[in-house]
Amino acid sequence: MTPMNTHIQRGERFRALHTGASTFVMPNAWDPGSACILAASGFQCLATTSAGIAYSLGQPDYEGYVSRSQMMECIQRIASAVDVPVSADLEAGFGAAPQDVAETIRLAIQAGVVGGNIEDLSGDPQTPLFDIGLAAERIRAARESADHSGVPFTLTARTDCYLTGVPSPFAEAVRRLNRFREMGADCLFVPGIKDAETIAALVREVEGPISVVMGLTGSAFTVSQLGGLGVKRISIGGSLARSALGLVRRAAQEMLQHGSFSFAEQQIPDAELCSFFASLHPSQG
Repeated sequence: MTPMNTHIQRGERFRALHTGASTFVMPNAWDPGSACILAASGFQCLATTSAGIAYSLGQPDYEGYVSRSQMMECIQRIASAVDVPVSADLEAGFGAAPQDVAETIRLAIQAGVVGGNIEDLSGDPQTPLFDIGLAAERIRAARESADHSGVPFTLTARTDCYLTGVPSPFAEAVRRLNRFREMGADCLFVPGIKDAETIAALVREVEGPISVVMGLTGSAFTVSQLGGLGVKRISIGGSLARSALGLVRRAAQEMLQHGSFSFAEQQIPDAELCSFFASLHPSQG
């Protein structure tokens, strides 16, 4: 099978998850190793995490610290390490103009992913969200760029109404997401909602599959509970990467303050990890 055919098949598999009957979990990886372990655990798809990638590069998860070219290199390494479909966290598209977003989508597909999210954060503290007209045009440009590729690409539109403190965040989120759906978004995402009633209302009011993020403090829903509310997709953002770094910090404190090494009890044995990663590269054995 040619690489293009493989890419198309992964895109079709990923798109089908969003139209199927079941709620699914899409965990976020930050490097090839974490991606391989998650894929081998049985998840049907993965996403990247811009936060986790930034941390792995020793950078904060702030706009402008990780360049588009750096992000694409990391995304490509993750996508090429696994056989499952991968969706990319593309932040705000690495540029305000619709053509910037279109180019980011083109590069992401070239890097091997079959989905990606574009958010409406402007980077301006005074007006934290792009004007809805511009935000919609950015989603339209992303859709057109994806369709031009020939790869079935699942476009997720994200609005940060709840994270930026805009007035009437629910009404504004519904307005924006339905507009983004009209512009060609396949999936709609609103981070920051923490109560069941609002999630259920969002599912009712928005025309399209809803994605939520778990792993944040104050969000204690299970997959079955979210499925019961009508949620289609669940991601975990950078929470797994932050948890891994939390272990590093706790281990550092233990070694420095107590001179002990009990953190090692949580490790996967070297032989097991070497055997696992070797099995992914049989031609090199």
